[in-house]
Amino acid sequence: MNLTKIIAFVLLAISLFLAYYLYNSIDTTIKQREAIATTESQIIEKLSIIREAEKAYLEQYGKYTSSWDTLINFIENGSVPIIEKKETIIPKGYGVEEVIVDIDTIGYISAKDKIFKKNYTVNAADNGELREVYVKAGDVVVKGAKSYRMKKDGNEKSDDYSFMEAGTISSVTSKKSGDRLAKGDLIISFWNYVLNPKVDVKTLATVPGSGGKTFDIFTEVKDRNGIKVSVIEVKDPAPTNPERREKNEAKNRKPLRFGSRTDVSTAGNWE
Repeated sequence: MNLTKIIAFVLLAISLFLAYYLYNSIDTTIKQREAIATTESQIIEKLSIIREAEKAYLEQYGKYTSSWDTLINFIENGSVPIIEKKETIIPKGYGVEEVIVDIDTIGYISAKDKIFKKNYTVNAADNGELREVYVKAGDVVVKGAKSYRMKKDGNEKSDDYSFMEAGTISSVTSKKSGDRLAKGDLIISFWNYVLNPKVDVKTLATVPGSGGKTFDIFTEVKDRNGIKVSVIEVKDPAPTNPERREKNEAKNRKPLRFGSRTDVSTAGNWE
C-alpha cells in the first residue's frame, strides 16, 4: 500500500468520525431540548392546577394557603358554594336608580369540580320560538356541532346555532318545539375539563424532573391603605432548563412561576 492510499484511508476515517460526532451532537441536543420541553409542559400543568386550587381556596377562606397538605386535602375533600347574584334596579326619578344586589348560596360543588371543570351555557339568541334542541343530557359534543334551532320574531326562516366549546351535556330546557323563548333564556348547560383530571393530586407539590424537589410557595396578607389583600407566588426552585437558571431579565426566561410577592396577581410567566 502506497502513501497516497494510506492518507486516503486516514482522511476517510477522520471524515467518518467527524460525521458521526456531528450527528451525535445534533441528535443529543435535539433530545435534550425535547426532554426539557416535556418537563416544562408537566411543570406548567401542575402550576395551573395549583393556581386554580389556590384561587378556589381563597374564595372559600379569604386567603391563600402555603401548606401543601392543607391544599391537597381541600382539593380532594373540600367543597365550594354556588353563588347566585341578582340585581334589582329601582328607578328613583330624575335619572337616579337604586341597585339592590341579592347574593344567595344555592348549593355546593366539590372543590375538585370547581378546579378542574368549567361550566358553559347556551342561551336563546333572541326572542322567538324554539324549533328543536339537537342534544340531550349525557351527550358529548364537539365545537361547531349544532345546539338548537329557533325562529326569531320577525323572521320567516329558522336559524341553527352551534356550540362554541366542546363538552358533556348536563341538562337541556324542558321547553318543546313551538314554545316561546325570551332572549337569554337558558336552553342547554354543559361542562368540560379545562385541566387534566388524571394528575395525581397527592404529588402536586413535587416538581417534575427535579428528583423530588417541591415548588417554592409564598403567601402573605398585606395591608394596602387599610385594605387586607392576599398575595401568592409559586415557582420552580431548580429549573432543568439552563436558560432559566441564568440571571435573565426577560420574564419568559425566569424560572416557571405564577403570582407575585408584591402584586395582587396570579398571572403565569409562561402565558
